[in-house]
Order: sequence, then C-alpha cells, then structure tokens
Amino acid sequence: MNDGRGVMVFGEVSESITYELLGIGRSLAAALGEPLSCVVLGSGIRDQARELIAFGADTVSVVDDPLLKDYQADAYVTVMHRLCQEQRPNILLLGQTIAGRDLAPRLAFRLHTGVATDCSELAIDPTSRLLLQTRACYGGNVRATVVCPDARPQMATVRAKTMAALARDDSRTGDVIDLDAGIDASCLRTRIVDESRETATGVRLEDARVVVAGGRGMGGADAFKQLDTLATVLKGAVGASRAACDAGYAPASAQIGLTGKVVAPTLYVAVAISGASQHMTGCSRSKVIVAINKDPAANIFKEARYGVVADYREVLPAFTEMCRELLE
Repeated sequence: MNDGRGVMVFGEVSESITYELLGIGRSLAAALGEPLSCVVLGSGIRDQARELIAFGADTVSVVDDPLLKDYQADAYVTVMHRLCQEQRPNILLLGQTIAGRDLAPRLAFRLHTGVATDCSELAIDPTSRLLLQTRACYGGNVRATVVCPDARPQMATVRAKTMAALARDDSRTGDVIDLDAGIDASCLRTRIVDESRETATGVRLEDARVVVAGGRGMGGADAFKQLDTLATVLKGAVGASRAACDAGYAPASAQIGLTGKVVAPTLYVAVAISGASQHMTGCSRSKVIVAINKDPAANIFKEARYGVVADYREVLPAFTEMCRELLE
C-alpha cells in the first residue's frame, strides 16, 4: 500500500485507551485535512459505536461476529488486513494493549509496512506531512522519533495515558457502518480453553486520581502497609518501582514504569523512589509529584514539584495523619 487517506483507529470497546487514540487521531486528521475513522471488532458491540463518534470519530466500522468475541490473532489480523486493503488508511493507530501489541506487528507484516511500538508522542511534520512517531529506547534513556516514508499505512501503537481524550460531544454526527467479518471457524488455529482474571479491590492503578508508590528504599513488604494506609486516606491506589517488585515488596501488577504500567494521576506520591528514567516514563504525566527520599541527590527531586529530604519512616506517619485531618 503506497498511498492512503485518512487516520484509522483500531478501537477496543473494553479499553479506555480507545478514547485517547481518538483524541490524538482527531489532531492528526485535522493537521492533514483528512477524515478520522474507527474500527471495532467483537460480538454484541454495535450499541457502543455511537459513543465513539461522540469522542471524535467521523465514521465507525463495526464488525460484529461471534468468532470475534475474544481477541484471537488469527481472526483479528485476517479481518483488519482486509479492511485496511479496502479502506486504505494513511495512518493506523492501535493501543499498546495486550491485543494491540500482538496484532500490530502481524498486521504490519501482511501490509508490507513498518510499525513503531509504544509511542508516547505523535505529530505531523508540516513539510513532509509524514507521521512523526516518538518512542523511548535504550531503556528509556533516549527518545527517538521515526518515520515511515515509503509504505502505507503508517502504523503506531500508543502507550496508555500519554495522549488526552477529547471531551464528549453528543452533538457530533457521523456514520456507523456494519461490515461482515468474512471469516469462519476454519481460520482459527487456537481456541480459548479457560480464562482466569485477577481479583482486584479498590481503585484500579491506571485509573486512580491519586497514586502512592514505593521503591526499594522502603526496605520490605511490611513497610508497604504504610502506603496502603495513605492510599486509603486519599482514596487512591498503591504502586511500586520495578526494583521494589523484583525484591518482592509489591506484586508485579503494581509496577509503574517503562516495563510496567503508565499512570497519570492528579497526585503522585513517590516514597523512597530514586527516580530512574525507566520509572519516570511511567509517571511523568502526573500533574503533581511529591517525593520523599533521604538522598538529597536523588533524581526524583528533579521531577517533583514538592520534595522532602528525610527518612520516610519519620515523615510518612505524620503526613498520613495530616491528610486524614484535612480531609475530615
């Protein structure tokens, strides 16, 4: 595909990143003067298509089929390959989700194009009109901007919480197009035998407006209970650095950073976290960062709006109690 028009978003109705993709997709489409479309695959999903128009899409293509109920690469890549050949988008955006990171390289191979994964910034070059795709590399120490000048679509997967969704606008109008999947069970080489979901309580880390995170400097798993107390007071969630997770102080599901989750809370409290670039990649979009660390040279203080140079054992109990009194 050496030509193309329009920006296409691969939407996942169960993932909030779809709205973030529509937000950046709207900006890219406006810069190019081209339309923004969204494709959603699944089963029993048509009623959710109108929602995507309210968040920026000009058209929504719905492929509703029982074989697409759960993500399976064989089925999804076959359908998306056909749709891209028919609609010929200039740009195709996917989320850096479990499905997106599996689908994108498979689809790029079939389309004979490239894909930049885990992007944190996207823009249009005003001269070449090419998609500028910025992503972290070398462990997050360097940010590289790449382009795909000769093949179409220009493909990118986008890291969650790095783009802003548009405000919902119910006055927006657009077309919902029903399409056939064009597949049968013979294309599925695997089947889902069982599904197990992790039980979670409280606020999801990715959605929390307040995150209290601890690092290896906490010294042990028992110390993380103090973070639980503060997070409960602030109605937030508990996160951790990779070093803390590797040491067994916190579960892997709490890891924030380049190889963990990305958060963008209103308040991020970093306790005994040094502030390595890999960790900051996961929390840099926080509106306010408060750091507590006994090392005055810790990198976290360069990123924090407020910093306390002290042992967290001396600060955290009083800080938690003060927050409780103020909120009461």
